[in-house]
Amino acid sequence: MSPELLSVLVLAVVFVIATTRSVNMGALAFAAAFGVGTLVAGLDADGVFAGFPGDLFVVLVGVTYLFALARANGTTDWLVHAAVRMVRGRVALIPWVMFALTGALTAIGAVSPAAVAIVAPIALSFAVRYGISPLLMGAMVVHGAQAGGFSPISIYGSIVNGIVEREKLPGSEITLFLASLLANLVIAAVVFAVCGGPKLWRQGTVAEPVAPSAKEDDEPDGVGGAGTRGSGTGGSGGGGGTRTAPVSTLSRTDAPAVAVPLTAPVTATLVCLAALVVAVLGFDLDAGLTAITLAVLLSTVWPADSRRAVTEIAWPTVLLICGVLTYVGVLDEMGTITWAGEGVGGIGVPLLAAVLLCYIGAIVSAFASSVGIMGALIPLAVPFLAQGEIGAVGMVAALAVSATVVDVSPFSTNGALVLAAVPDVDRERFFRQLMTYGGIVVAAVPAVVWLVMVVPGWG
Repeated sequence: MSPELLSVLVLAVVFVIATTRSVNMGALAFAAAFGVGTLVAGLDADGVFAGFPGDLFVVLVGVTYLFALARANGTTDWLVHAAVRMVRGRVALIPWVMFALTGALTAIGAVSPAAVAIVAPIALSFAVRYGISPLLMGAMVVHGAQAGGFSPISIYGSIVNGIVEREKLPGSEITLFLASLLANLVIAAVVFAVCGGPKLWRQGTVAEPVAPSAKEDDEPDGVGGAGTRGSGTGGSGGGGGTRTAPVSTLSRTDAPAVAVPLTAPVTATLVCLAALVVAVLGFDLDAGLTAITLAVLLSTVWPADSRRAVTEIAWPTVLLICGVLTYVGVLDEMGTITWAGEGVGGIGVPLLAAVLLCYIGAIVSAFASSVGIMGALIPLAVPFLAQGEIGAVGMVAALAVSATVVDVSPFSTNGALVLAAVPDVDRERFFRQLMTYGGIVVAAVPAVVWLVMVVPGWG
């Protein structure tokens, strides 16, 4: 058995054990990386750790720390109420607002994970508060980011168009952008329809938040104002007036939520969130390092919130994602990914090779860098594109969509951010939902984009 095939089988075993024995998959993947890396690939410790995603580790810790502080002091409550006011109480519009927002951020140049890191915690806090499926909201955020991800001025678009130019292939920047936009828009519409969107429309509107009255503050829970008070997180020093209503009451138009006042911690946190956006989008600073720096500043001023927030960093998710990606790094070091791509590229039937490359791009990208996979697969497609039987424009667009639309996987950067950002839910269950949805996307989308973009022979 070849080392490459053995490494793939070990990965399958890791999935089976994690699923059947409820062992953290990241811990298993670290052990597998050590075993396969040293015994099969002959790597030393530095070689094994070469695949450790240090940047993603800092992003996951920093962003979840900052937004844990925001939850602790009532800032996310304030943002949720602001979103309700913006859409005049129509909760069904919020997932589309988040889709459009992340799409706009990536279209103007934000790296996709940075846009998701900014939007996902707010979107998922809203979802949990108003009983929207976290899977629906998370998918809308990720697909929104990918919808705008291939504009001519975006990071992804610039990289892929640069590869096309370097390989001297025919290209169309607008076709690439529209292919990704339309594919993600269609997927988002399907997810919205399947995951409770029609129910949200039938729900109508919820009342916009109102300032708490003295009578409501004086009444005990369960009397008179009970419909507007609940178990939400209050701001530091905000008192009872900062508490928010539970989902069961907020879903009714006759139970208005209590507006969260702009206390000093809330105001400071809003300033920090704005600074995060400016730093990441305006100055191209690292999202993780910036977030953790801002979290430290807030913690220094309000240490009581910090003590609660540190325990809410998504440590199991950090272990899961970092372990799996470290193993994928070992696969890359020992040439497994290149081995698979070259095996497909040598197939003599161009259309079959095209669909298999789309599937390889989707499967590998679900665990690794989307841009890195595109950078490897597009050159592999050059030999049979040169034969003239496959349109280069359609093939490049199909590879780009296949390699990025799967970022809803919990093992990709965007999926990991969504998993880490969702508050107050069973994360193991949500992880399984994301993994199932990611599997459906991996299984279905490459075949569809191949049929629509490659078979007609675009370009």
